[in-house]
Amino acid sequence: MTAEVEGLAHIGVAVGDLAQAEAALAALGGRSGGREVVAAEGVEVSFVSFGDLRIELLRPLDPEAEGGVAGFLRRRGPGVHHVALGTRDVDALVGQLLASGIAPIGGGSRSGAEGSQVAFLHPRDTGGILIELCEVTA
Repeated sequence: MTAEVEGLAHIGVAVGDLAQAEAALAALGGRSGGREVVAAEGVEVSFVSFGDLRIELLRPLDPEAEGGVAGFLRRRGPGVHHVALGTRDVDALVGQLLASGIAPIGGGSRSGAEGSQVAFLHPRDTGGILIELCEVTA
């Protein structure tokens, strides 16, 4: 049996000010799920939902950090950072990708926001899109 992508898990958006972004999305009818620090990624995140659509707002813990969301904000400014695709088995999907020559950033999966297993695929391997594979349970 092969692992498959089951749909869009969320859209990740890099922001400098979580409160401002949350307020703007709330004005559009978005429901905030609260904030969480993901220390391993160097970010504070907030998920905002519009029905089945979820937007993950990402603010760097250290705006001067190298790489990651902090580097993205310095180079490009606020905006869409990644597209997260949901799967029931991140590790199986990563194995399939490795067999086809696509290696995730960091070599495998790791713990992400909301306790989910995640893996990121480099834009050079995906036509310019940073893709997060996100394990979903529902």
